[in-house]
Amino acid sequence: MHATVTAALRGQGIEGLWLHQADTWDALRGGRHAIVTTGTASGKSLAFVLPVLDAIARDPHARALLLFPTKALAQDQARAIARLRVPGVRPAIYDGDTPTEQRRDVRRHANVILTNPDMLHVGVLAFHEKWETFFTNLRVIVLDEIHTYRGVFGSHVAN
Repeated sequence: MHATVTAALRGQGIEGLWLHQADTWDALRGGRHAIVTTGTASGKSLAFVLPVLDAIARDPHARALLLFPTKALAQDQARAIARLRVPGVRPAIYDGDTPTEQRRDVRRHANVILTNPDMLHVGVLAFHEKWETFFTNLRVIVLDEIHTYRGVFGSHVAN
């Protein structure tokens, strides 16, 4: 793990990982995909946030897209990521409540976008040309909760 990420974890009192977090880390660092299924409050978030933080620490141009089923969960996760204070990590929420005048700045400056499937469909993929730089540098995609959707919306979520 990049030294700045390790330092940020230690700054929060985290000295080691739970087994499922370490297994997820090993899988993702090995180029594999991972699905984490554990109970509530078991540390799933840290399992998927570590690769995001590490990717950005290693490459300042790297971008990450985190999809959450609700806006409230995205807001909680954005606060948790910000609390880690990893240098260079700039999380931002991009959802229906993001003021129109701020959306361009989020696309340009944030390197961790937290959103939901609905906004991905109507506000991101529908305007993909505005997201070219973000998508060109996209390194990590996180889906918090996996659901099945149908139609164009379903294909957007699946892709």
